[in-house]
Amino acid sequence: MPLTFAQTLTDIFSHVDYSRTRQIPYNANTYNLQRMRELCARIGNPQDQFPSFHIAGSKGKGSTAAMTESVLRAAGYRTGIYTSPHMHTFRERIRVDAELIPRQQLVDLWAELRPHAEALPHTTTFEIITALAFMAFARAQIDWGVLEVGLGGRLDATNVVHPRACAITSLSYEHTDLLGHTLSLIAFEKAGIIKPGVSVIVGPQEPEALAVINDVAHETGAQTWQVGREWHYHVRHADQHGLRIDVHGPDVDFMDLTVALSGLHQAANATVAVGLIESMRRRGLDISEEALRRGLANTYWPGRLELLSQHPHLLTDSAHTRQSAERLAAALEFYPHKRLILLFGASSDKDIDGMLHILGNRADEIVVTCSTHPRAADPETMAKLARDIVPSKLVSITRDIDQALDYTLSLAGDDDLILVTGSIFVVAGVREAWLARNPHDFADHDWARVAEPIQGNFSPMLESQKQNPDLAAFSRSTYP
Repeated sequence: MPLTFAQTLTDIFSHVDYSRTRQIPYNANTYNLQRMRELCARIGNPQDQFPSFHIAGSKGKGSTAAMTESVLRAAGYRTGIYTSPHMHTFRERIRVDAELIPRQQLVDLWAELRPHAEALPHTTTFEIITALAFMAFARAQIDWGVLEVGLGGRLDATNVVHPRACAITSLSYEHTDLLGHTLSLIAFEKAGIIKPGVSVIVGPQEPEALAVINDVAHETGAQTWQVGREWHYHVRHADQHGLRIDVHGPDVDFMDLTVALSGLHQAANATVAVGLIESMRRRGLDISEEALRRGLANTYWPGRLELLSQHPHLLTDSAHTRQSAERLAAALEFYPHKRLILLFGASSDKDIDGMLHILGNRADEIVVTCSTHPRAADPETMAKLARDIVPSKLVSITRDIDQALDYTLSLAGDDDLILVTGSIFVVAGVREAWLARNPHDFADHDWARVAEPIQGNFSPMLESQKQNPDLAAFSRSTYP
């Protein structure tokens, strides 16, 4: 009997899922590219049936991928984009021409892939999802794929591709228990996506990380284009609606580009995306400057400095490292406010101390909550840490995200700012909760409108979703 969509997701996530595990042995035994290569070979190596861009990094890789895909689509190419984790629906991870993978297609692809995945020992959930993305893109006959690395780079399942160009966005301390406790070790893992003869666009880096990336590129025989060396940008204007920037590269100048994503850090990400596109334009890819402009101006990437409400300001951002918290803090100047109320939740493997030092000191009041993700940090522990860091601030706990949003709204006046951050999963919960209250604030194509309904109290179920008994049986807690 064929599986339903909900059963398919449960089946996929019943495999070895390191994303839900707190302690992961990061080595070639657990993250095994040979197993991924064999899985792909069994299904005809779909990853070789389309040209691709491959993007790694600590922060900004998702934004860079979204901008790159948007430019390609604006130029008339049929695109596929693979990102992780998802915010509202698993279907976000695999998109063709910006459309979420259809539920039935996912069911059918898994039915085809399943016997091959189960024939190989210890096949992981992420390997399966990556193979499904490759299959979907090959079947759709896409012109270009944009692939975001899941974790690290060297041993990541996406690293079986041989891209036309790759990028490494800014690196910072993340997953240190897996990738290493120095920027050099982290950079070595990220630089593992570099391939012989493939151009590498490198975002702004600390000298320690940059030295490793350059060494790997030199040993591999890959050309590097660095933001700050061959590529430069100048911010003309920045506000809560986005950026206007000039981008200068080798023999090219793109003046007064509009970037849809907010935050000064997006200028560097946009420059990396422009570098990726330009590397292929120089090899004959037909993308006009007008398409480049439209693509950057129309990029959709929710939950990144996204303002959901004006009175009070309700700002969501998926910052989950100290570096991203610093960037977020710098962007707060674009959102004038009287008081700042921080609604915070994070995964237990993140630098919670670092984020709270940056953001807690700027907040007038802190509300701690959590998602239902298996790696979600305990709110009591986070609240204690927050009280130790900022003993003068009022810190409260509301475990249920829907109730936490109500509580923070009750604290805020029209001139105040509620900042929701620390975890993409907490941001997802708040977006879904806000959609349930204010459906007209969201575009028709917003992913929150097709969020997989859940059991439990992570977020409200939309009325239209309650009518689907198949999906209603599926719980978000079964997947990351």
